[in-house]
Amino acid sequence: MPDTRTNRGAHPRDAAGFSAAELPRLAAAESDLCWLLTRGYPKGAALKLVGDRHGLRQRQRIALQRVAASDAERARRRASEVELPEVRGGALWIDGYNVLVTVEVALGGGVVLLARDGTCRDMASIGGHYRRVNQTRPALERVGEQLAAAGCASAVWFLDRPVSNSGRLKKEMETVAAERGWPWEVRLVASPDRALGAAEAVIATADSAILDRGRRWLNLARLVVERAVPGAWLVDLGGGGP
Repeated sequence: MPDTRTNRGAHPRDAAGFSAAELPRLAAAESDLCWLLTRGYPKGAALKLVGDRHGLRQRQRIALQRVAASDAERARRRASEVELPEVRGGALWIDGYNVLVTVEVALGGGVVLLARDGTCRDMASIGGHYRRVNQTRPALERVGEQLAAAGCASAVWFLDRPVSNSGRLKKEMETVAAERGWPWEVRLVASPDRALGAAEAVIATADSAILDRGRRWLNLARLVVERAVPGAWLVDLGGGGP
């Protein structure tokens, strides 16, 4: 069946799975999982143990996996984070789908998770296929407005070439940038992770594998969501505060 969704909205099960009544149990599960990760337990095994112990549903386990981090991971990522004023007059390299989809989800009313390392993460999965939704252009505009206000001299977006519709998204990004006079460049590459992991410029991503390489990074998705998406459904399981 073809994918005909036009919104990056909430999953039907999330209203129950992330209700106020569920949050204390999820926070306890996150605390347990982070404790195990800090002591060297493999993430997959630790997640199953904690998920089974707390009786978590599948979507809740996905959320737990995305927000959890060991003490060392959290400290390492926080140590290399930069603030928005630090990109004034400089370049920012952006993990395109990573940032864009999170802002789309926030605009669409979906769950946006506040992770233990301070990032925002969504639970959407585009796999090898990206579908433009009603939130795509508004998300691009909100990102661009925040970068323009901060005085970012150039933004280089990296999109996965193998993901279908990346070429169409590139054209839309370039159109938005031209209309607004924003200094954007959009690159289609085989592996944004590889390019960003070796970047000399400040990067914008919430990808833990990239963050763990110690590159200077800007918490762009969270900044945009908190500043430009009033009423976003932010879910903090206990470790995502400042």
